[in-house]
Amino acid sequence: MAEQSLFHRLFVRKSDQLSVHLLRAIFSSNVAFAVDFGLLVLLTEVVHLHYLISNIIAFMTGTSLLYILSVFWVFSRRAIQSKHLEYWLFILIGAVGVGFNELFIWLFTEKVHIYYLYSKIIAGSIVFFWNFLSRRFILFK
Repeated sequence: MAEQSLFHRLFVRKSDQLSVHLLRAIFSSNVAFAVDFGLLVLLTEVVHLHYLISNIIAFMTGTSLLYILSVFWVFSRRAIQSKHLEYWLFILIGAVGVGFNELFIWLFTEKVHIYYLYSKIIAGSIVFFWNFLSRRFILFK
């Protein structure tokens, strides 16, 4: 019974706890990152777009998925009543995140000479913290 209660507390019930938000955000971010990463590979390797252009498209697609997960599962409170404004602020935070993401991918790929997909993993790990903290304290207080 305690395991079911822990499972429900972490994955089912609404929660205001930072630790629960962080756990759910990590899980949701990994799902969104998988979509982002897969789309990056598809657009770069199959469609033959430049990796930085592919990255923007992939990142924004993953960000939209993450918005849906954040609203319906990660965070229990919303600071902004207007869903349209909330979404655009979410995207704005994501746009700053994509700027950081682009910078880090370019830096690691072009200057440090790391393969672009490895650069993406490193950049995504760094940018996660910007996105999570910004969204939690601006949008989902």
